[in-house]
Amino acid sequence: MNLFSLIKKDREYWLVDQVKGVKKNNEDYLIAFTTLLDEWNAEKVGYLSLLMDEENEDWLLKRGFNKVSSIVEYTRNLEETFNPSMEIKVDALSESHLSDSAFAELYESCRSGSANKNKLFSIDQIMESFVNELGPKWREHCYIFSNGKQALGISIPHIEEGTRDEGRLFYFGVVPEQRGKGYGTVFHLLSLEIMKRFGAKSYVGSTDENNQHMIRIFETNGCTLRDKKGIYRINRKQ
Repeated sequence: MNLFSLIKKDREYWLVDQVKGVKKNNEDYLIAFTTLLDEWNAEKVGYLSLLMDEENEDWLLKRGFNKVSSIVEYTRNLEETFNPSMEIKVDALSESHLSDSAFAELYESCRSGSANKNKLFSIDQIMESFVNELGPKWREHCYIFSNGKQALGISIPHIEEGTRDEGRLFYFGVVPEQRGKGYGTVFHLLSLEIMKRFGAKSYVGSTDENNQHMIRIFETNGCTLRDKKGIYRINRKQ
């Protein structure tokens, strides 16, 4: 099993995530990451963003990384049926009247004012990444929540690459003018049910440690804290 998952975008960036749960000690991770970092340098990629245990923070800072923030990961099984308390209209983008550009605008609205500090990409870059990360049928993973008249939020559930049944949310959010009304908890619960249709048996979600609103949503919907990691970034020297 690989000790790190890796997403590459040409020579623009590498996104690296430490894979926990394997029977390896910390020194094994550091050796594996040193090899990966050497490859990143050799390929002259723009930057590398890393999720890794904070016990390695001093080691990373000495090698030129900057700390962006910290995230917490929550998890739960998906055995039960999830029935939200509100009546919400749910449409996949593939079956919606919304254009891709309109969905991009909705996505941008939902992420405005977010407590998450790790905002790596422009909305154009995010839209470009859908095919690479979600596949050619990416529109079937993009869901719009509405009251039948106006869009209230979005969710992008999928099965994590490299797993058979681990559900993740590529993104999840509520439009600014509808926040504080309980929609976030409902949309998250609906997203868990959608994941089950994709074949997910468990869910893993993450957010910035300072995003107390999202943490409350996790806990309200039965998720438990699994892990905490630091977010680190290094840019290639010109």
